[in-house]
Amino acid sequence: MAELVLCTATELYNILNQSTKFSRLAEPNYLCLLDARSKREYNESHIITAKRAKQNEDMCFVLPASIELDCMKYLVVYDSRTDSLDVEGPAIQCAKVMSQVTRLPVLVLKGGYEEFSGYYHFFRSQKVFWMPQEIDEFQPYPIEIIPGLLYIGDLRQANDRHIQKDLKIKSHVNVSLEPTNLSLPTGQLLHIPVPDSCDSDLLQSFPSGCQFIDSHMTTNGAVLVFSKLGISRSSALLIAYIIHYRKCTLQEAWNHVLKCKTNMRPNRGFVQQLSEWEKTILGQQLTDISDPKF
Repeated sequence: MAELVLCTATELYNILNQSTKFSRLAEPNYLCLLDARSKREYNESHIITAKRAKQNEDMCFVLPASIELDCMKYLVVYDSRTDSLDVEGPAIQCAKVMSQVTRLPVLVLKGGYEEFSGYYHFFRSQKVFWMPQEIDEFQPYPIEIIPGLLYIGDLRQANDRHIQKDLKIKSHVNVSLEPTNLSLPTGQLLHIPVPDSCDSDLLQSFPSGCQFIDSHMTTNGAVLVFSKLGISRSSALLIAYIIHYRKCTLQEAWNHVLKCKTNMRPNRGFVQQLSEWEKTILGQQLTDISDPKF
């Protein structure tokens, strides 16, 4: 039997928005999202791509048909507002049934639908059936690094006005050669035009990048850090910012950004520069970047 683990709204948001070339939601064994609320509540509105958890005549939850739960990377269950594993609500009851056939932890959404939809109202849906083509065409949102304040994305997301409005993004840090198509007020854009090359010097831009994010990351507006693909340059700058913001090691900052964005991958030159930045902020190099995972 698998264990039950609480999952925050931000964690589910990031799970829904992981992508490689396409959204990972198109992968058949990536995510099973189950809504344990009543049929009426589900039909009124649910989290995008969620399936309603079915019950038998005794009102006991049953395993979903035609889904191999033991092969799923993520299995997430939610009800209206469960926020503890100690409360025997619908989400916990459903999760316990699912845990009997899975190896990985069953995630229970902390705060349930009410909290998630409060933060991410644009991910509410009444759509019950998704065609494969519709999933293939799903356009992910930027990944959330600091809830409501700091995001990482790619050039497409940076040019999407709906995304800017939904996430209340007011300022951009463009860590690529390509310009953005959006017209931003003076002072709301920092452009760091560097190629994604091991020879590129991003280290000299870490101080100005961190200062810009600090000064624009407010409760009234978030900051989007982006590069062309949102994988190398933007990841490197965000790791540098987390080291600065939390006064933590490169290892700790790396782990945080990787947990949020699973395909982030600064090139080897940027990793070396991040090690030098760690020494600048903390006074010494504490992370062994010879480890293959870097």
